[in-house]
Amino acid sequence: MTDAHQEQAAVVAAVALGPLRVAVNCAGIGMASRTVGRDGQPHDLDVFRTVININLIGTFNVIRLAAAAMNKTDPLADGERGVIVNTASIAAFDGQIGQIAYSASKAGIVGLTLPAARDLSPAGIRVITIAPGIFDTPLLGLMPETQRQALADGIPFPKRLGYPADFAGLVEEIVRNDYVNGETIRLDGALRMAPR
Repeated sequence: MTDAHQEQAAVVAAVALGPLRVAVNCAGIGMASRTVGRDGQPHDLDVFRTVININLIGTFNVIRLAAAAMNKTDPLADGERGVIVNTASIAAFDGQIGQIAYSASKAGIVGLTLPAARDLSPAGIRVITIAPGIFDTPLLGLMPETQRQALADGIPFPKRLGYPADFAGLVEEIVRNDYVNGETIRLDGALRMAPR
């Protein structure tokens, strides 16, 4: 996500397989650090830049490259050329202590969703963002089961971690439903994160 040439190569490879109609941005990292640590030291500026560069700038770069490729395709019967689905996080709204860089990067993705959808509407390209909550990912798979269960117990309903199929199902619905545009959709079982 920090190499614009690799992102361009991925778009070129996708176009070679057929017209590019759907792009899904899922890459992201998080590095925990307080604005001022308990030791009195300020947040490392390079860490903040790295998170913003990967999560926000990398996402924007894929948006612009995919949109340019989609813009060259013939529109479908309804005028649509494609859809771009970005991944934010509920941390964009409920950032926890130590998540300042991550939350800022994901809030940036939320913030660019509507203007990107408006910018790309004349070309028939939709832009939507999904803000997932706590999902059962390989990273969480490294946690002890008691910690995983504690996370699941904090989710109002359903009392479980999100499944990759939940995310994929929402992407499928977004692709199918051409009236969804310019919106960020929380996918979190009604979870609202506490400060810690």
